[in-house]
Amino acid sequence: MALEVLKKNDFENLIKNYKPDIVCVQELKMNSEIPNNYGYYAYYNFALSKGYSGSMILTKEKPLNVSYNLGLPQFDSEGRFIMLEYSNFYVISIYMPHGGRNKENHSYKFAAINSLLKLVQSLNKKVFICTDFNIVHTELDLKNYKMNYKNNMFSYEERAKIDELIGLGLKDSFRCLVSDGDIYSMWPNGFNARARNMDWRIDYIFVSEQLESSIGKVMYLKEVLGSDHCPYLLEIDL
Repeated sequence: MALEVLKKNDFENLIKNYKPDIVCVQELKMNSEIPNNYGYYAYYNFALSKGYSGSMILTKEKPLNVSYNLGLPQFDSEGRFIMLEYSNFYVISIYMPHGGRNKENHSYKFAAINSLLKLVQSLNKKVFICTDFNIVHTELDLKNYKMNYKNNMFSYEERAKIDELIGLGLKDSFRCLVSDGDIYSMWPNGFNARARNMDWRIDYIFVSEQLESSIGKVMYLKEVLGSDHCPYLLEIDL
């Protein structure tokens, strides 16, 4: 969510239209707080490099504790992680590394995922993980999956890491209610990709399996512009 998105009022309109209790943003690409927190408590984790990475959470309810480090020095310096603790659950906003077109950064990407897996195992409350995970999980989540089995973001070893996360007792909240394909969250710039629905589903909210029965609505807001990703809406009764 770079500054130009704010200037176009896309983010403000999103807040006004949906009035979310919690907003998680990854790849913030800013190094200063937004001019208006819209009445929310606001938590930021800025990258040391200006205009790169970063994360933010806006929340109506003040948390008990806030954490900004996953314990991986490079990852933490890039502002990729925020965790809020409440009385009976955690909310994590996390931006996973891309991995590199030629998988040149896969060692870094897998180190970050393994650190997240370790953290999840240590938590003693229900958890929401809101993430640009930079991995497509199944063939349903990628338009041209036959061409991408060995490529970054759809390789077998990357997809297996989502299986590991699910194996720890988490659910892909979208797949709890929707089994259809051709629903995506990120469209490459150019090629009229969004209009042609040529995309990847790499943005998720993973939730503890105990929360599955409380999920009321899931939706990718494709019509919300301002980014090559679209927001993901989860309604849940806590």
